[in-house]
Amino acid sequence: MAKSYIVDSTATQVATGYCKRVMVTVNAALTGSIKVIDGTSGTTANVATITNPGVGAQFVYMDFMSGVRIIASGACDITVSADTRL
Repeated sequence: MAKSYIVDSTATQVATGYCKRVMVTVNAALTGSIKVIDGTSGTTANVATITNPGVGAQFVYMDFMSGVRIIASGACDITVSADTRL
């Protein structure tokens, strides 16, 4: 399992390759968005764009083929976990 604690707006590659289950947990209020990408490059969301999520919100996505990349706008406080087991 891969986990990333993200607190800034840089692109974060959480995992590469197949991921069975991905969960994004919002730890603190965020005004802005979180882009969820199935891939290892780019900034265009192809899975989801989460906008203005509340504290404690959890978002679960399944079956990423290429990897998990997160782009957050502005400061954030999120945890992303990816189950990389086949």
